[in-house]
Amino acid sequence: MGDDEFTLIYYVSMILLSICIIIFVIILFVLCKRKPVGEEEEEEALPVAKPSASSYPLMEIDAATDGFNHRRIIGKGRLGTVYAAVMPKGELVAVKRIHPRLVLNNAGFGFSSILRWLSRVDHPHVVPITGFSEAPGERIIVMEFAGMLSLDFHLHQNPDGAALLDWNRRLRIAAGAARGIEYLHEVVAPPIIHGCVKPSNILVDVKFSARLCDYGLHFLAPHEKEGLVGYVDEEYWVDKKGASKECDVFGFGVVLLELLSGRKSENGLIVNWAMPLIKGMRFSEFLDHRVAVPCDYEPVVRLSRVALACVGNCRENRPSIGQVVAILSDLEMKL
Repeated sequence: MGDDEFTLIYYVSMILLSICIIIFVIILFVLCKRKPVGEEEEEEALPVAKPSASSYPLMEIDAATDGFNHRRIIGKGRLGTVYAAVMPKGELVAVKRIHPRLVLNNAGFGFSSILRWLSRVDHPHVVPITGFSEAPGERIIVMEFAGMLSLDFHLHQNPDGAALLDWNRRLRIAAGAARGIEYLHEVVAPPIIHGCVKPSNILVDVKFSARLCDYGLHFLAPHEKEGLVGYVDEEYWVDKKGASKECDVFGFGVVLLELLSGRKSENGLIVNWAMPLIKGMRFSEFLDHRVAVPCDYEPVVRLSRVALACVGNCRENRPSIGQVVAILSDLEMKL
């Protein structure tokens, strides 16, 4: 091999080596600039920039509720007791104190991680979670307080509540609740399953706009039937399938039946009672007699058929909440 050939090979080798080094440096630079996997997933988990919930010391929550004074109680449910609380900066909030037995059953669960995730949702038809507290034997959820009453209260507890809810307002409440569920199912990533869509988990403000609460908390009591039977489908209990988007749609269908008829779910009996009446177009027997019969039957007929599709089909054939929202939005535009 001549000197010229040797020199040529040497220079070619050096050029190739330099190219390899440059490529390696570029790859290393890109990898260093990337966030760790956990951080990247957390950033992309929700399409919002809202910060996650604050963690409060239990002593601060205790002081804000006057030692969980019974006079501060504004609601009780299957998951816990809700108190009106005044935080140190003067803001009024709602504090949900999870039942001790549920805390014990979920002692090793990632409560704080789940609450931070849930707190990042931001939608006009969803009640925001603003904080939480975690201590031995205690799990606390802090939510925005807007002085709202539940749909259950308006329909079934307040003697004058049903009269306030004319058909237009009932349709508006239904459409708002559906949009809230649609946001949780189809906008948030990964999606949030509500787990227990029912009138007591739909709050109604002074403008009769609906807002969902207690979303994503089904992990606290997935197998307890109290307060859940009648608002989840039969598949929920079969082979421990549990909550799903389709199950939420079923619960929303039951809510529609209660809005239309004024009756309580009664552990699911409303479905068996309502289905033949809707199919037979016997609306004089089905619709809430406390509200004047609408001049135009078309909106309530379509709303009834939506309810029937939500509760009358198996999970595979049930409409998505997006399809439900499209129909309700069309009905709203025609009001």
